[in-house]
Amino acid sequence: MSVSAESRWPGGDEFAELADPYRRELLAHCYRMLGSLHDAEDLVQDTLIRAWRGYENFDGRSSLRTWLYRIATNACLTALRSHHRRVLPSGLGVAVDDPRNADLTRADAVPWLDPIPTARLAEQPDDPATIVAIRDSTRLALVAAFQRLPVRQRAVLLLVEVVGYRPAEAGEFLGIGPVAARSLLQRARSTLADVPPYDQRPDAARVDEAVLNRYLAAFEADDSAAIAELLREDVEYEMPPFPIWFRGRAAVLDHLHRRVFTRSRRSIRTSANGYPAIATYSESADGRFLPHAIHLLETDGESIARIVVFIDRALFPSFGLASSLPAAATP
Repeated sequence: MSVSAESRWPGGDEFAELADPYRRELLAHCYRMLGSLHDAEDLVQDTLIRAWRGYENFDGRSSLRTWLYRIATNACLTALRSHHRRVLPSGLGVAVDDPRNADLTRADAVPWLDPIPTARLAEQPDDPATIVAIRDSTRLALVAAFQRLPVRQRAVLLLVEVVGYRPAEAGEFLGIGPVAARSLLQRARSTLADVPPYDQRPDAARVDEAVLNRYLAAFEADDSAAIAELLREDVEYEMPPFPIWFRGRAAVLDHLHRRVFTRSRRSIRTSANGYPAIATYSESADGRFLPHAIHLLETDGESIARIVVFIDRALFPSFGLASSLPAAATP
């Protein structure tokens, strides 16, 4: 049920007009809390419906934004009581340097971390400053690190470090005092002290556009030499739901030769978590190309430092991508 649908009820138009501007940031907050796009979407809908139902009793002692964040945060805490921590393959084991004998067995029962479409978070997705801000708070390694935290530490850290509330205000959301909130925040910061900082260069978005164009052309042409020029020597390559992952340019190129360049495919540009990405389609028996994976490229200057290949066709509708491509399509 959407807010626009609820606007048919008395007072709905006013609430929708006031609440809709916060939908994107609430989605980002719930995504950082849960690590799942689908779950985050459900929690935002639940938050807005709860807020609409209680809007006539909203007394204005806090801002509408603060009231919505309070509802969303507590909805996430409730949901996390029955959710397992979401992970990436790099959070489960040691990287493989030689993929020749790699055990590629799917682990579909593992709760994997999801990517999130950049367009769902950005009102101006072409603005470099907007893209940098999204990356700064939804980078995959960072969201995966958030999942390592106990849920109340996670909530306080995100409310203070990302959303911008004071520790005492974050504590009020959770029904705890300022001292307890500061203690949770300190422990969360200590746990995440090893997460590398994000490079906030203002030209990063433009650099990535060039990298994406070169990678897409090389990927479509099976051009290993061109791809090798783009990969950092210690590049990492992950493929959830496969728990195995590779490190090093040689290992990644070998994997591409053995398992990727052996079948026909098509690719379309997209963006996830503020980073350049491509959506790949694999050829089916009837000649059509069906959704296969979302490749997120984390760049470092003009090199690719990490590739995470989300092999999950269920992600494609959330990215607004076609359910199939005809055999003769030219993306």
